[in-house]
Amino acid sequence: MRIKRRLPLSLALAIAATAVAISPAARAQQPSSQRCFWARNVNGFRSIDNRTVYLRTSSRDVFELTLFAPCLGVDWAHNISLRSRSSGNICEGRMSGLEIQARTTAAGRQRCSITGVRWLSPDEVAALPSRARP
Repeated sequence: MRIKRRLPLSLALAIAATAVAISPAARAQQPSSQRCFWARNVNGFRSIDNRTVYLRTSSRDVFELTLFAPCLGVDWAHNISLRSRSSGNICEGRMSGLEIQARTTAAGRQRCSITGVRWLSPDEVAALPSRARP
């Protein structure tokens, strides 16, 4: 019986020791919080291929959207809209239920699923080609 009681206690102590042992440098590399934006605050977009879309929000942040599959004509679209089944607040990370509706002259209206959202740092935005910056 004593072994059964000591095993969970020793396991808990090992987990606690591991959590304390994380260095400050490792903690600094971990993201402190996710970046989010409201779909209604998007005020510009650009796409240089049919798999990636860059959005600029009213707070001047730029987000990169990764599409599930090639979205024909999204790089030629004059306007797009974001549709979310869950909320109008869109955050970084893997997304489900989020899609772009792009209107193009050649393909008409396209619905394209989004699999990932990523905030770009100011340095990453500056490194984008000028034709890719929203």
